[in-house]
This record gives sequence, structure tokens and C-alpha cells, in this order.
Amino acid sequence: MAEKEGNGEDGAVAEIEKKIIEAFEVFDHECNKTVDVREIGSIVRSLGCFPTEAELHELLAKVEEEEEPTGYIHLEKFLPVMTKVLLDRSYRPIPEDVLLHAFEALDENKCGYLTKDELVKYMTEEGEPFTEEEMEEMLSSALDPETNTVLYRDYISMMIVDEPEDLPQ
Repeated sequence: MAEKEGNGEDGAVAEIEKKIIEAFEVFDHECNKTVDVREIGSIVRSLGCFPTEAELHELLAKVEEEEEPTGYIHLEKFLPVMTKVLLDRSYRPIPEDVLLHAFEALDENKCGYLTKDELVKYMTEEGEPFTEEEMEEMLSSALDPETNTVLYRDYISMMIVDEPEDLPQ
């Protein structure tokens, strides 16, 4: 019986590794099992993980351990690190109620929305600031073009990611 359980776990690891390889290959434009280091965040997020920029840099440091950074990440180095991240269920998305509470804290007038100017100020001047590109990307999906506001309950509903059901619990 213990053998069967072990095989099940091996199968789960193999499934996870397959998903990582598939995600990696999307960004492996040269088909040489390497990707530009700047693509790693997109790969990690496509696998349902949402690290902060600081956590992403820590992850990259683990991948590039004992190597001089070249600007490229090799699949053979990335695979074991990312497999552990997925098995440990690291970098989970923030729950909906926590996001709502955060937006409500910023909504001083308790009106259910933030203006574009308020949002830009909070996202670029507080905490871990957004880059201009990140801010434009957020506004393109969050901003109601008619009112120039972010109806944050609607935005949160749009952002919520369903937990991948096929990862081991």
C-alpha cells in the first residue's frame, strides 16, 4: 500500500513538472530550454502563483544559485525550484475578502469606487510601487471609461483566480 501512495505522489510531481515545462516552453522562443529572465514572472503567474517582486527576486536567486547571472534562465535550473513552489503552494492569490478590505480602507468616502487619480497615487507612491507599465495595465482593465473610476467590487470579481484543482492538496 505504501508503494501505491508513493507512485501517486510521483504522478502528481510528474504532472506538476509537465505543467511547468509547458508554461516555460511558451516563452522559450529559441527552443533551447532557456528563457529571458524578465519572462519568469509571467511564467510563475501563469502557473497560478502570485509572488511580490521581492519574492520573485528571491525565487530567481534560488534558480541562479552558484551561477553568474546571464539574463537567461535554464529549464533544468528552474524546474526543481518551481516544482517545490507549486508543491508547497507558495505565493497563493490574496483572498477576495482581503482585497475588498484593502480597497475599502483606501475609499475614504465609502462610496464603492476610487477615482483614477486616487488609484494612481496609491499604487505608485505607497508600498511596493507599480511601474508605469503595470499602472497602465491595471487601469486598462480596472477603470470604468465612462466615469473614470474603479468600481472596486466589480474589479475584484474580475481579478479573482480560481484555485487550480489539479494540484495536490
